[in-house]
Amino acid sequence: MSLYAPPETRYCEVFSQVPEELKLYDAPSGWIDANKPGQQVPSFLEGPVFDDQGNLYLTDIPHGRILCVSPDGCWRVVSQYDGWPNGMTFGPDGRLWIADYRHGILALSTEGGSPEPILTHCGSESFKGVNDLFFDRRGRLYFTDQGQTGLQDPTGRVYRFEPDTGRLDRLLANGISPNGLVCDLEEKALYVAMTRGNGVWRLPLRDDGPIGKVGLFVALAGGVSGADGLALDEAGNLFVCDAGNGCVWVFDRHGVPLWRLRSPTEGRTLTNLAFGGPDRRTLYMTESATGSLLTIQVDTPGKLCMYS
Repeated sequence: MSLYAPPETRYCEVFSQVPEELKLYDAPSGWIDANKPGQQVPSFLEGPVFDDQGNLYLTDIPHGRILCVSPDGCWRVVSQYDGWPNGMTFGPDGRLWIADYRHGILALSTEGGSPEPILTHCGSESFKGVNDLFFDRRGRLYFTDQGQTGLQDPTGRVYRFEPDTGRLDRLLANGISPNGLVCDLEEKALYVAMTRGNGVWRLPLRDDGPIGKVGLFVALAGGVSGADGLALDEAGNLFVCDAGNGCVWVFDRHGVPLWRLRSPTEGRTLTNLAFGGPDRRTLYMTESATGSLLTIQVDTPGKLCMYS
């Protein structure tokens, strides 16, 4: 039950779609067998991140591809390798840092080639299946370790990694399918999408020691999936992809709903998002069911991502 009135609905537009020559209809994929059995999945877009030239880099999870879309909508394959890349961001070395379900945290040059492993385990224990990641202003990497966790197995993890020292802290170990994540403007709290919990948790952060009391920041109405990718604008508003309901929900910094951004396609799988354009007032979203990139103009610029 929601105590708020339904928010205003705004409609997105299709900016571009995966071109036919890049669709892989019959390629074998263990990810498809496990997550989309019996379906044709020519692509499954995730992990949007911009470089300083306005090029948009994307992951294609089941086919192990890193794609690049130019500002005028031209697509190319940057790299294809034996992995399942999901979230992605630029790192301090100028490379793309990738959350790969099978291999952990990887880094890849924008020129292509094969990705290099950065983090493959925690204290010799393998990750469950990492999902998304971002850097804070101090250059620390936060990432989620989702695996196949859910209400039946609430053991998803959230980590913080310091590249300079190699320190790796496990901040949370009882997540209900942790997915997208982002800090608030002050970087005193971490928002984490809990997909199978249909909500976003808020984790108070401390530099040393355990996190503070974790709470439910926003609850979605339900559906076949749940909260996925997250982003923040300069006003502290939180943008939440609803991966099963074809929309992005926008909440203010107190958790009050502001808008619902609707997909114009028949697809209902909005997985992730990033702010682009010269003033970061254009929101780009991946609609993975149709291989579409959606856009909408927003009122407030997106928060500048570290290294991007």
